Amino acid sequence: MKEQTVQEKANKRTFVGFVTSDKMDKTVVVQISTRKLHKLYKKYITSAKKYKAHDELNDAHIGDKVRIVECRPLSKDKCWRVAEIIERAK
Repeated sequence: MKEQTVQEKANKRTFVGFVTSDKMDKTVVVQISTRKLHKLYKKYITSAKKYKAHDELNDAHIGDKVRIVECRPLSKDKCWRVAEIIERAK
């Protein structure tokens, strides 16, 4: 029974992206960019999506590279949290 709970926790999605906004209290907006190969034209297409993530300590700022992890819904739009700050903005 204990193995199952450990395995469920490991199935959370994680993304690495850049903070685009830190104006809200305890919330940052993180932009995740992905590249996909177009089937027909064989060109890479870059698409971006923004996620609101919980930042308890208000530690992340614009331009920081962060890792976000899926969590329970914290508000209407926010169901991610900042796991770590990988690289600070210069």
